[in-house]
Amino acid sequence: MTAAPVADGVTGARTLTVRYAGGGARRGPVTMGQANMIRCILRDEPDSINIHDVWPVPDGTAMDAALTALAELAARHEALRTTFPYEEGGAAPAEQVVAPAGSFTVTVLDHDALPEDPDTYAEAVARSARDTRFRLDLDFPLRLRIIARAGRPVRVALAASHAVTDGSALGVLRDEWLALLAGEPLPPVTVTPLDLAAEEHTPAGRRRSADSLAHWEGILRTGPQAMFAEDGAAGTETDTPGLTLRSARGGRALAAAARRTGALPGTVLLTAWCVLTAHRAGQSVCVAAVPTSNRFRPKLARSVSTLSQDALLGLDVRAPSFDALLAKAWGAAMNAYRHSRFDALALWELIGRVTTERGSQFARDAVFNDISALPSTLAGATAPDAHTPELELAWGEAQSLPTRLLTFVYQTEPVLRLATWADPVLFPRPAAEELATGLVRLLEAVAEADVPLDAPGPLTEVTGVRPVERGPEWTRVDGCWVSPAAVAAALTEALGGRPVEVVVEGADGDESGRRLTAYIGADERTWPDGALTPEAAHTALMTALPGRPGVLAPHRYVFVEGPPRHPAAARRILSEGTGRSREMPHDHR
Repeated sequence: MTAAPVADGVTGARTLTVRYAGGGARRGPVTMGQANMIRCILRDEPDSINIHDVWPVPDGTAMDAALTALAELAARHEALRTTFPYEEGGAAPAEQVVAPAGSFTVTVLDHDALPEDPDTYAEAVARSARDTRFRLDLDFPLRLRIIARAGRPVRVALAASHAVTDGSALGVLRDEWLALLAGEPLPPVTVTPLDLAAEEHTPAGRRRSADSLAHWEGILRTGPQAMFAEDGAAGTETDTPGLTLRSARGGRALAAAARRTGALPGTVLLTAWCVLTAHRAGQSVCVAAVPTSNRFRPKLARSVSTLSQDALLGLDVRAPSFDALLAKAWGAAMNAYRHSRFDALALWELIGRVTTERGSQFARDAVFNDISALPSTLAGATAPDAHTPELELAWGEAQSLPTRLLTFVYQTEPVLRLATWADPVLFPRPAAEELATGLVRLLEAVAEADVPLDAPGPLTEVTGVRPVERGPEWTRVDGCWVSPAAVAAALTEALGGRPVEVVVEGADGDESGRRLTAYIGADERTWPDGALTPEAAHTALMTALPGRPGVLAPHRYVFVEGPPRHPAAARRILSEGTGRSREMPHDHR
């Protein structure tokens, strides 16, 4: 290993080149976790998909020792020596290449005196390092900044490519970094990304992925297409400020609720979040993405690789009480976690097929990410408090996120610490704060006694959170909240201005029997013109569906002569069909 200073023209900063060697050269297919994250990296902005951490440096550590430890980590872990052959604009990389040797750069930010709060400063440095995209085919996957005082390192602030690391992997690297600086031996590496890829391609691995896809399909076909289908919900991304909650009250209540119910604190918190989210959204089922580290097996616990993927939770919150819901939430969560390793490309093909057949649009608009049990991540967010507030709320900067409600749980005891990003159109600041404090109030009530859930009134009284009010034009169809008027408007737009009327049929019966029928005005003089078919209408509407959570595609498209508002007896049906199959439309001329 060598370190050579390179001037970068910034006062107080210099760039060092660190070389490493000793590993083996390998290549093979990407893992399921890598493929999933690569897809996000190619789609999302770097500051939203890159991850970061801050590592402490023991007092007295020399710069050479710090650089040597970083080089040893690179030689030890194949993930840090991995690139993905890729051509800009081409298909997503499907292969990974592990180099036997190489180099990376470290930027040293030297100070005569450190800022008053070095941890907050290091967190800001690490977060800023996320802003630049990693090149999958070229870059070392850690962007390293050493914060030094008079030439001595005091913190390592870094950003990491999510293609080769996740939060747990950064925690493992952080622990090994400290062990190396302390001169402690490291355990053997148990599994590499290429080992995982080989395992995933076995018959057992393919069956596990197929089972996961079947789990997702069941929820995609029956659950609400979006948790927040309501007036004002629009677009696929929201510019959302973060709200941080720190509460000693919440920590005490969560611990007491876990003791009273005999459940794990994490399960109690997830159940409370789900029931409150569903209550606010007026939904009977909470569908949420619940990212999981996928490190259940001992050999994966210390793996430096990207294992984290979404678990999809579909929790029916219809229960007489919180305790009854908690009893089934454990099983629902475990079922979701068991089915969180899958082929990401196959999943998105499944999502495309199922949503086209159902006429829905999968919206990952509710996300709950509990990272409180990870070994060490997001150091700035989880640093110990100088004080322990009973309940404190603080607003942060806005971020552009493809969700409507995202909650990160950083700490559960002794202080409950979480951050929530809520769509400001649906959750103005008072409503977002009401949601955060309502969660604490619910935990406090559950700590004392079981809470009834068989009607919305008691939950509103306990939490202060009221269900959304939807106008009379909204109805529930196929498990989803739908606005027929919005469906008609979207279909009119998709068909270039053709008049459309959407009606709900079977509305007097059970919700499961309700169906949407679209009557589309046509003119026999121009019929058929090649574009006016149920298949074409359905395809056009599905293209327009993203960002319209209150729009579900009609179950039937009926082209009628003249304006669609004519009474049914006066309508002359020209063609009709579901638009979901390749069979010829029925021609009634």
